[in-house]
Amino acid sequence: MRPLITAIIAAAAVAAVPAAATAREKLAPEAQLAKLLEGRVAGKARDCISLSAVTSSQVIDKTAIVYRIGDTLWVNRPKNADSLDEDDVLVTKTTTSQLCSIDTVELHDRSSHMYNGFVSLGEFTPYRRAGSNR
Repeated sequence: MRPLITAIIAAAAVAAVPAAATAREKLAPEAQLAKLLEGRVAGKARDCISLSAVTSSQVIDKTAIVYRIGDTLWVNRPKNADSLDEDDVLVTKTTTSQLCSIDTVELHDRSSHMYNGFVSLGEFTPYRRAGSNR
């Protein structure tokens, strides 16, 4: 009987700890983007980037898609960014080797692979490390 009481008391103590104290706090989307761009300077926005040069992409919930080309981060704030979810997979279909502001990107659920909608891309703003000349 004593082990059961001890287990119940331990479970109650764990349940009493707030979830925020045990889980890593997640930054708000704009704060996530600001942290990612920390130490970088914005350049002149462009309508297109080379899709074949993109080495990675990151979705910032309801805010932006960040494409990495070399050391440059290209931030795209889609017109309907509220559809963006970091758990979605981006499916890009283009007819050229460039990704442009007139293109759309489909969103698919990472687990079920079901279609979740799309976003219409905007301009691509480059962010380079401060002091970089490129």
